[in-house]
Amino acid sequence: MNKIKIAVVGCGRISVKHFEAIRVHEKFLELVSICDINQEVLDRHVADLNIEGHTSMAKMLERVEIDIVVICTPSGSHPGQTVLAAEHGVHVMTEKPMATRWNDGLRMVRACDDAKVRLFVVKQNRKNSTLQLLKRAILEKRFGKIYMVHLNVFWTRPQEYYDSAKWRGTWELDGGAFMNQASHYVDLIDWLIGPVDSIQAMTATQARDIEVEDTGVINIRWRSGALGSMSVTMLTYPENYEGSITIIGEKGTVRIGGVAVNEIEQWKFEDKQDYDEQVKNASYETTSVYGFGHSLYYKNVIDVLQGNEDPETDGREGLKSLEILIATYLSARDGKTVSLPLNY
Repeated sequence: MNKIKIAVVGCGRISVKHFEAIRVHEKFLELVSICDINQEVLDRHVADLNIEGHTSMAKMLERVEIDIVVICTPSGSHPGQTVLAAEHGVHVMTEKPMATRWNDGLRMVRACDDAKVRLFVVKQNRKNSTLQLLKRAILEKRFGKIYMVHLNVFWTRPQEYYDSAKWRGTWELDGGAFMNQASHYVDLIDWLIGPVDSIQAMTATQARDIEVEDTGVINIRWRSGALGSMSVTMLTYPENYEGSITIIGEKGTVRIGGVAVNEIEQWKFEDKQDYDEQVKNASYETTSVYGFGHSLYYKNVIDVLQGNEDPETDGREGLKSLEILIATYLSARDGKTVSLPLNY
């Protein structure tokens, strides 16, 4: 079977995880090109990877035979680059969030539908061993009725982080603490608990010189009747402190904490299952908030492109967390409760 020809656009922080995943799956993937508008960054990666590079995505798509392009650029760039790839008949894998505007997310899905190419949105945290066990317990209805859910993202991003690139901390290209840093935790709101009925939010820019929020809280009502909340800040002193989810149900209570939902701290259910023993070994040490799910995520993408599986997180799945994010910002801006789904 011919290898899938893959290219990466954007050689910033997150691209490292993608290059690692591509190496893990080198039996099925061939990295054929990379792209970055910063010539110095591009030259360094070209030398390290021994691969050809381009400063223009359009020219790369015209000159190189590519099956799928991975978009690791600032979030606000994703829509235009996704549409461009689709117009060239190339599948797309985009980092989170898929877009910073609701209409742009819809435009991405429609462009890929029209071109009959796949759109994948990276949600690698779903592959973490801790969250896989939690998802299984929810699917097996071990909680009974879920009453309350709370998520915390208490991390730190100093001013130097935002000053490191002009796009950071902007509405146009980045989004704030919810949109950017906590995006994978927002994804858990729907993926684990189900469709959201309404959102109430407050956000603030308390300590960083940026356009967007560095801190915020939301109250959530799910269609199931469950209530919950989410607290996010990028001001934790002196380092990243906690990324957690707590679920309280009729027949179970679970808390997964650590710096990035990497430690199962509470796992109690009315019933007993054989995989409860796996809880002891599911927790893992990490110094990275990215987790270790990218290579596992790639496995599904490869299987889909080979015609063996359905996509786990396609464009429509990506829209679910984007819709919650946009509802959060609308609620905070207007000081009112926002009901979902959004009008579109």
